[in-house]
Amino acid sequence: MGVLRPGLCPGLTQDMVQLLRSRGIKTVVDLVSADLEEVAQKCGVSYKALVALRRVLLAQFSAFPFNGADLYEELKTSTAILSTGIASLDKLLDAGLYTGEVTEIVGGPGSGKTQVCLCVAAHVAHGLQQNVLYIDSNGGLTASRILQLLQARTPDEGEQAGALQRIQVVRAFDIFQMLDVLQDLQGAVSQQVTNHMTRDRDSGQLKPALGRSWSFVPSTRLLLDTSQGAGASGSWRVACLTKSPRLPTGFQEMVDIGTWGTPVQSPTLQGDHM
Repeated sequence: MGVLRPGLCPGLTQDMVQLLRSRGIKTVVDLVSADLEEVAQKCGVSYKALVALRRVLLAQFSAFPFNGADLYEELKTSTAILSTGIASLDKLLDAGLYTGEVTEIVGGPGSGKTQVCLCVAAHVAHGLQQNVLYIDSNGGLTASRILQLLQARTPDEGEQAGALQRIQVVRAFDIFQMLDVLQDLQGAVSQQVTNHMTRDRDSGQLKPALGRSWSFVPSTRLLLDTSQGAGASGSWRVACLTKSPRLPTGFQEMVDIGTWGTPVQSPTLQGDHM
């Protein structure tokens, strides 16, 4: 779902975007499915201009078929596996994070979602020397927290500064801000998404908070929970694989989110297949 923004296509100026948004038309889908005559009257713009704009957007965003061989070649050249820097987590993810996929981490308050993301960001920026885009939707990221992780890995202040420079932080506190950021960087970054938990109204069981429609989006989903006896203040978490295109679900690993970068092997919990 492309968010309408200036420069997305010819004719989509800042004024046009503001006029359309004032009438609740914020995405490409909103525009192509709208009654253009009604939109033209309400926004005070040319009907012909709106028709031309819709044609361009349809051509730009419509899907075009291509054969399986081409898809396979594109997959080989575009997919990379990035280690999270946490050995037990990489084991659950079949070696790490796969670019071009959405990896979702769910868990209740204090389960360590933000800490895991910070560990991954620090490792990718320092250990893998790659750029990171961190979209902060709740204000939980601070430079001091990332710096502490980097200081645990290297005492070299130059290396710490270099890693910090490779982490770009964008704060997006609503869905349209987030979609704007992702649209601007489409094809250049992979997505790592965290999700809160809520209780099912009927069964009372915990479930991801974004709802059923979102549940089909992530390729991989990990559930974080506090380990028995450690409590929310401890650094050990149980990570359970609840969705994966490559590995059987139900496997669990103990993850120490407080000592990132240490070479100590984490103990393993035996998981059941679901």
